[in-house]
Amino acid sequence: MLTIKQAQKKVDNWIKDHGVRYFNELTNMAILTEEVGEVARIISRQYGEQSFKKKESDKELADELADVMFVIICLANQTGVDLTKAFEKNMEKKTKRDDKRHKENKKLKV
Repeated sequence: MLTIKQAQKKVDNWIKDHGVRYFNELTNMAILTEEVGEVARIISRQYGEQSFKKKESDKELADELADVMFVIICLANQTGVDLTKAFEKNMEKKTKRDDKRHKENKKLKV
């Protein structure tokens, strides 16, 4: 099983071996937005009310989510963010903040 730390190292190695260098942070932010848009397009067609165009039918959600993850890792690497620590801290924050909030939300009751 690949850890987040290993994924960050794997992306860094890939950039060094195949990518020449990281795109700058603004370019990567634009790429991330584009990739999230591709995820949204698939979700809206696969789970929403829109239909696929003929040339879109070969797009896979898993591949597009992996593209998003790749760019997020690039941004983390080039800005010095340890995603493992950031994720653990974020989960602690959510747990404290939302401990009972969702369970008590009447809109979520079945």
